[in-house]
Amino acid sequence: MKVVVIRGNLKEALSAVERASGENLNLPVLKYARLEALDGKVELTATNLEIAITCFVSGKVIEKGKINVPIGTFLNLINNLQSERLNLEKKGSQLEVKTDNYEAAIQTLPVEDFPIIPKIKNTEDFLELEAGIFKEALGQVVIATQFSELRSELNSVLFEFNLDNLKIAGTDSFRLAEKTIISTQFKTKYSQGFRFLVPLKTCHELMRVFKDDDVVRIYYDQNQALFKTDRLELISRLTDANFPDYTAIIPQKFDAEVVVAREELINALKLAGVFSSQTSEVKIKGSDGRVLEIYSASREVGENKYLLPAKIQRNFGEVGFNWRYLADGLRVLKTEEVFLGVNEADNKPSLLRSQNEASYFYILMPILKA
Repeated sequence: MKVVVIRGNLKEALSAVERASGENLNLPVLKYARLEALDGKVELTATNLEIAITCFVSGKVIEKGKINVPIGTFLNLINNLQSERLNLEKKGSQLEVKTDNYEAAIQTLPVEDFPIIPKIKNTEDFLELEAGIFKEALGQVVIATQFSELRSELNSVLFEFNLDNLKIAGTDSFRLAEKTIISTQFKTKYSQGFRFLVPLKTCHELMRVFKDDDVVRIYYDQNQALFKTDRLELISRLTDANFPDYTAIIPQKFDAEVVVAREELINALKLAGVFSSQTSEVKIKGSDGRVLEIYSASREVGENKYLLPAKIQRNFGEVGFNWRYLADGLRVLKTEEVFLGVNEADNKPSLLRSQNEASYFYILMPILKA
């Protein structure tokens, strides 16, 4: 193998695949990337056996071939080089890296040690959309999730597709978010719907590795899904579990409806958070049809109250929320004003969304009254 590549392009590709590498004492090769020279490009792949990321780098290929290179050492080296033109050549069990005034030889592992990367069988059917739209949708959903080792379905994000839309949903059992991407925002070759669960870690990687101007194609089969652009591929195992049937908990009516300025409510919650207890509880109350009261107290710290102008249909008594959870939902909304549908009962959730916007909602359970 012998290639010439641009340092900046190689650095970007290594940074993209690095997070897919893994720690395994029995499989040291998981800390390595497979570097393969093909026709007119270099392909870098890393895997932790749950996901695999492949990134393509343009370059001058003098001699085809492949080699396993330690990601940490290689990336450290590339980060500190000054020259942009790099010559890479496989010599025996080493990868030689040369510039005009520098050379190094990195020890590698045998090519056959690298795990086999699974392939999607059906590549005829796919769903295609802009990465910016896809990443924004994921970002709005994963804020309602938390990593869980006990319940795999909560450690995942639901992808539910029919010909009219793609719904993405996530929950940690205290809150739930759903984003709907409508058919005008994607292209598809699928003739029927599908439903699968993508691990939460995979979703975080998808938001990290894709650029907003990329176009993403989504393929899947029974056990895995592939997310592909012109420069990068990420394949992931799917979660074998049943996502909660959450449609029954989506509130259809509310004890009170509030329209309030988003930024002002976020600031009020931050202030209230200073005085909240370890449960991060703040209490919200609506009165006079135009004043939203945000209150918090702690025996150790003190108490505070913030009065916020709002449009309130039907006044309501105190409802307790985790202020961080409520603020998370507010931050991913885009409009100046937001809608908050409030239910006072302990077992009934409230709903947050942008004013006059139906494609996204965020459901939050109240903190039980003492």
